[in-house]
Amino acid sequence: MSQTNRAHLLLWTDSSAAYLDAIQAAGLADRVAVDALPRKEKPSPEQLARTEALMAGAVPAGLLPAMPRLRWAQAMSAGVDNWLALPDLPPGLTLTCARGTHTESMPENIIGALFHVAKPYAQVAEYQKQGKWVHTVAQPLTGKTLGILGLGVIGQEVARIAVALGMHVIGTKRRPTRIPNVAEVLAPSQTDEVLAQSDFVLLLLPATPETENFIDAKRLAQMKPSAWLLNFGRGQIVNDADLMAATKEKKIAGALLDVFRQEPLPSEHPFWTAPGIVVLPHIGGPHPQRDRFVARLFVENLKRFLDGEPLREVVDRSAGY
Repeated sequence: MSQTNRAHLLLWTDSSAAYLDAIQAAGLADRVAVDALPRKEKPSPEQLARTEALMAGAVPAGLLPAMPRLRWAQAMSAGVDNWLALPDLPPGLTLTCARGTHTESMPENIIGALFHVAKPYAQVAEYQKQGKWVHTVAQPLTGKTLGILGLGVIGQEVARIAVALGMHVIGTKRRPTRIPNVAEVLAPSQTDEVLAQSDFVLLLLPATPETENFIDAKRLAQMKPSAWLLNFGRGQIVNDADLMAATKEKKIAGALLDVFRQEPLPSEHPFWTAPGIVVLPHIGGPHPQRDRFVARLFVENLKRFLDGEPLREVVDRSAGY
């Protein structure tokens, strides 16, 4: 295939090697002309003019309208609120996300978070530094109820592992259907029922106008005083002030947070010292082989794009994910 007949692809990422290797391994190298740029470099006018497909973590306003031939953009993350917030996102552009590429790392980290809040290991480590032997009794996970708000791919995998640990799993899904390992799947309008029953509430909701401050004082009041809140979704889901008040006043046992409205979390943010709040530096999704997982999805979509077939993980702009 001649260079002029190849589809022009722009990889705007600091980790292009994994994607170039995947393109080669998939046998697509002779069908695309690739421009690979690190994030610190801005695409040239010539590159913008010829790009038909784009893969990037995020783009600034003004970039996409400067790509007259652009038909498809692949986001490198599952969340696309930064893309959808662009004031000039072309209405006809097909946007796909990396939904499902966290299924190795995030469920494991969520289960680790459950153990962290239920077991005394962190406190025991502190006692060791002081040379103290303090007998403590670990709380069991077996028999406890895990409520998952947002039963997508990640939530369903967490449910599978949680049930193997003897937990009872319930949750919400935008379109409720029967899900293996989940005893009860409810609509988002029934969130309060999940909150009231759960010993651990796991947030896996996307950032949309409907989920902004979704967990506020009213919903926190529906939770058990002994329950923990775990947020691995988006920082915007939780009303920060209401959460700090709830943990301070012992209305809930505590909260473990992996995502925040501003990241990195500023050193002066009260979450760092708030009683009952555990801060994680957004470790839920990252994986040593993360780019390989995303590249697998990307090359499948690239082949579909070149063959004129429907793409996987297309973003529903009206839903926000």
